[in-house]
Amino acid sequence: MCQDFGYEMRRFLTKEEKIEILKEYKKNLETEAKAVEERMKDLEKRFN
Repeated sequence: MCQDFGYEMRRFLTKEEKIEILKEYKKNLETEAKAVEERMKDLEKRFN
């Protein structure tokens, strides 16, 4: 089993836990995509 911060993590997750992890992952990806879009717009303004 994995050990993290002094405690053992369970090896198997429930369906609900997997869904929650995927939702959080999707949210993080969407946030990252928004940041990339903002950066692209900033660069386009600077160099056009």
